[in-house]
Amino acid sequence: MFKKIIIKADERGLLFKRGSYVKHLQPGIHRFSSFTDDTVIVQNVLRPFAPVDKELDVFLQDAELMRELAIADVQDNEYVLHYVDGKFVSLLTSGTYAFWNVMKRHTFVTVDILSPEFTQEVKLTILPKLHGYFQMFEVAGHESGILYYNNVIQRELQPGKYYFWKGPVSVAVKTLDLRQQQLDMTGQEIMTEDKVTLRLNFVCQYKIVNSLKSLEIKSFEDQVYILLQLILREYVGTLKLDDLLRMKQEIGEFVLSRLNDKSESYGVQFISAGVKDIILPGDIKDILNTVLLAEKKAQANIITRREETASTRSLMNTAKLMDENGTLYRLKELEFLEKICEKIGTISLTGGDNLLEQLNSLLSVRSTEK
Repeated sequence: MFKKIIIKADERGLLFKRGSYVKHLQPGIHRFSSFTDDTVIVQNVLRPFAPVDKELDVFLQDAELMRELAIADVQDNEYVLHYVDGKFVSLLTSGTYAFWNVMKRHTFVTVDILSPEFTQEVKLTILPKLHGYFQMFEVAGHESGILYYNNVIQRELQPGKYYFWKGPVSVAVKTLDLRQQQLDMTGQEIMTEDKVTLRLNFVCQYKIVNSLKSLEIKSFEDQVYILLQLILREYVGTLKLDDLLRMKQEIGEFVLSRLNDKSESYGVQFISAGVKDIILPGDIKDILNTVLLAEKKAQANIITRREETASTRSLMNTAKLMDENGTLYRLKELEFLEKICEKIGTISLTGGDNLLEQLNSLLSVRSTEK
């Protein structure tokens, strides 16, 4: 008596004697004695190689079987990308996997997650199928990124998207804004050389040019603020109030120069600096207003006297010319006569003289007296 086993073209058989694996069977008809305890496990080659209740190591010694299997041995520090006929199907984590490499071609790409950044072998088109196994960081066009592995700086990242495997290595990206930034110092109380306490509103613009250097400074903006504060105190403390008000523009130039002396150690470029406002105490402000008002009144008096002097000098020059030139005097008389006539609405004549003769008689008095 015989037992007949039929294995189809898309199948393979695994022969066991008394529970021990013997060999694998190719497609066809296989007969076995009914009196033996031979058993056959039939496997579909379109599915993963997974014999029930048997470890994969049991079959690895069969060289004939190994020629028809694709084995993926994934270590603890690895992920394996599994492709079938060139198409991605799954990600394999730590373990050993076997697939029938008969009717379909199985290939694998191994990635070391101890170096978590994606390599060129990993196509971004498969990302939707890798959900939960990677993380993405984006650096904007106006930013610089600093890459950390386990809190240790690795390198600077240029603008773009970056992908990393999740695993034993902790990945973080810190971004820094490279655009021009502004630091405002408001209401800073400073004492001048002549012991006047005033408040300054100061502003400076800067931008980060060395991201790695700026990250070496804890509380970067606070330290830049303190540096600016110290420079202002140093400069203003050497000036009297009047000098400070007069040299307002020079304060910004001095501070900018001193800031740029420190710019390399901070990894920044200071672009501009200047005083926005100088706020004086109320009593000092009243005194300055009084002084200013007195100065303006004095200037107004000087201008008034200057104009009066010029007007008198002009009249004297005119009188002298008219004394020396009778014709000029006569013309001036006619000019005033014309102005008088413009304001007269009605002229009455007395006597037999005409208008011109009577007007001439008025003017002849000046000639007779002269």
